[in-house]
Amino acid sequence: MALFSKKDKVALDLQSISTLISEGAVLNGNLKAPAFARIDGRVTGDVSIDEGLILGEKGSVTGNVITKEMVVYGTITGDIDVNSLEIKATGKITGHIKTQHLVVENGAVYDGILSMTQNAKSAPKLAKPAAKLIEAV
Repeated sequence: MALFSKKDKVALDLQSISTLISEGAVLNGNLKAPAFARIDGRVTGDVSIDEGLILGEKGSVTGNVITKEMVVYGTITGDIDVNSLEIKATGKITGHIKTQHLVVENGAVYDGILSMTQNAKSAPKLAKPAAKLIEAV
């Protein structure tokens, strides 16, 4: 299933991967990557990927994750801040999730607090704060 809403974009699973943490690899520390990444090994630390992340079935992250799009086949223990999240049947997440779009397959496991928001552009504008109204009087 494509995570993108526009037809001219390619599904995350089909993107060219610029960063790979292979099965058996262990990274102790934070990971930052500029494009698309795939983790099949173990990362202990925060993960920040500019475009998208695929967490393979044997992959695990112990730390917070920030990216635009994410597909989880493996295990995450930490908070996730993402625009679009897909948790596959083998996926397991423990932590808070903040997302705009969520797909969860039957069999996936999630334990935490979910916060879903709409696109910031479509959010209604709030009235002026009361302090400014008082100053104007």
